[in-house]
Amino acid sequence: MRTSTFSIVAFAIGLAVIVFTRVFFTNEYFYFAAYVVLQYVVLSTAWNILGGYTGYINFGISAFFALGAYSTVVLHKLPELLHDTWNLTIPSIPMPVMILVGGIISGVIGLATGYLTLRLRGVFFAIATLAMAIVAQTLIVNWDYVGGSRGIYIIRPAMAPLGGGYIQYLYSLMVILAVMSVCIARWIERSQLGLGFAAIRDDEQAAEAGGVPTLRLKLIATTLSGALMGMAGAPLPYYVTYLDPTSSFSLAYAVNAVAMPVIGGMTSWIGPVIGSILLATIQQLATVTISSALNLLIVGLLLIAFVIIAPKGILGVVEAQQRRRATRLANLAARPAQ
Repeated sequence: MRTSTFSIVAFAIGLAVIVFTRVFFTNEYFYFAAYVVLQYVVLSTAWNILGGYTGYINFGISAFFALGAYSTVVLHKLPELLHDTWNLTIPSIPMPVMILVGGIISGVIGLATGYLTLRLRGVFFAIATLAMAIVAQTLIVNWDYVGGSRGIYIIRPAMAPLGGGYIQYLYSLMVILAVMSVCIARWIERSQLGLGFAAIRDDEQAAEAGGVPTLRLKLIATTLSGALMGMAGAPLPYYVTYLDPTSSFSLAYAVNAVAMPVIGGMTSWIGPVIGSILLATIQQLATVTISSALNLLIVGLLLIAFVIIAPKGILGVVEAQQRRRATRLANLAARPAQ
């Protein structure tokens, strides 16, 4: 299927899902839980652009995610600031604009981070991205305008622009974000850009010797990955209504965003989707039935199991079974007739 056709079909399915759930699901908790699952679809897909396609392991997920969230806090307080400072009255900024701004800010930070760190490779790059997350958290902790270490409360509107509750509105936006991130990942996978990413992942020195512009491609990967993570984090203040550095820079975001593509499979756009839906759904069920404290334990156990049993993830298991089946059929066809 062509990329344009796939995108049209994907967005049509996304709109159908939004309409279907709004008509048939009235339980508010469904939208709370579904929002988290879709959020991880975006995060894991964004991580896979750099970690799976390009082969650069990024542990700074929480920084890009939190920067998107805090950009929303700044925009939320902007009308009040302009009114108090210059007596200017402007309307509240719509959430889609906040998501776009969050993506731009995180994308620019991703570009800058990539330019400073992508000459590093392997474990050194991973440590550098983790250090970047710590630096970003320290800056937020000491920025009183966004609440600093004490956090900040965000009062979300009672009604949404599309009608219904605001959580339903955030869920609808996250459906669109998830579809958009999947379409971008699939386009990359089937484009020359994806071929360049794969060449870097397989052997960067050979790719560079063969004329592949490795640094430019890596900067594109960090920018796209960071922008999608920031867009995923932008609605967070309105979702949780209380934002603080400890929760927004939580290690859980980084652990989940890495584990989900690993479990689903990092070689295709569908792998992070499978992993995030599976793992995030299990976590939501565990939160309701047992305790949210077990979420990271579940992730750790599943990650260990897949690394040992199926290091290429669920997609790797499926592909291996298909190859074995094709081999058996070929052997049967090659046998001489009795």
